[in-house]
Amino acid sequence: MRTCLLLPLLLSAAPALGDCRLALALAVDVSRSIDAADYAIQTEGLAAALEDAEVRAAIFGPEGTVALSVYQWSGPAHQDLVQPWVLLETPEALDAAIWAIRRATRPERRQATALGEALRYGAGLLAAAPPCARRVLDVAGDGRSNQGLPVASVYESDPFEGITVNALAIGEHELDLTRYFRDEVIRGPGAFVEVAPRQVDYPQAIRRKLLRELEGPQIGLLPRPRTRS
Repeated sequence: MRTCLLLPLLLSAAPALGDCRLALALAVDVSRSIDAADYAIQTEGLAAALEDAEVRAAIFGPEGTVALSVYQWSGPAHQDLVQPWVLLETPEALDAAIWAIRRATRPERRQATALGEALRYGAGLLAAAPPCARRVLDVAGDGRSNQGLPVASVYESDPFEGITVNALAIGEHELDLTRYFRDEVIRGPGAFVEVAPRQVDYPQAIRRKLLRELEGPQIGLLPRPRTRS
């Protein structure tokens, strides 16, 4: 598994920048609660969302380029970079990233849910991103952090200035997961939680989430009121 030790190399290998409007890092949960069927749903769901005509139009239609990176996360020392930073300047570049997602393998060893460590890795990854107008970390998960650094400690010690953290709560295994992500995990301008009540709902949820992130915060809109989940 690759770790944060690779981040300096990622920085030196970052693609040349034209005019980047969004650096988007996608963090995919592969902890022990994600079985083979769940993994297949998530992998194909994410790939299909990036193939979706409306998502592709949101990537290539507006002025400015999108930079994309994808990593899997589970235990404290288990973050695996699936797609290094790539500027999606052409449909072919996006197709290559989709292929990298589809060919990624599920870890053999089942690990705990170290969400704090996943966020720390994501912050480092975004520090190595091409310079873009917005930086967004998109974290999907089906459970609370149960190992490694607490989420609050990571936010206190790591550089998250200028980073928006959004979450996708897959609510099949734990109660009140949406509230946990809303209260403990998301942060930054326009941050939000998307919800997939079950794993089978993941494909549509990640599509909605990508469209909202590609659109960006809507200036002038009031934040949604917090409700009990």
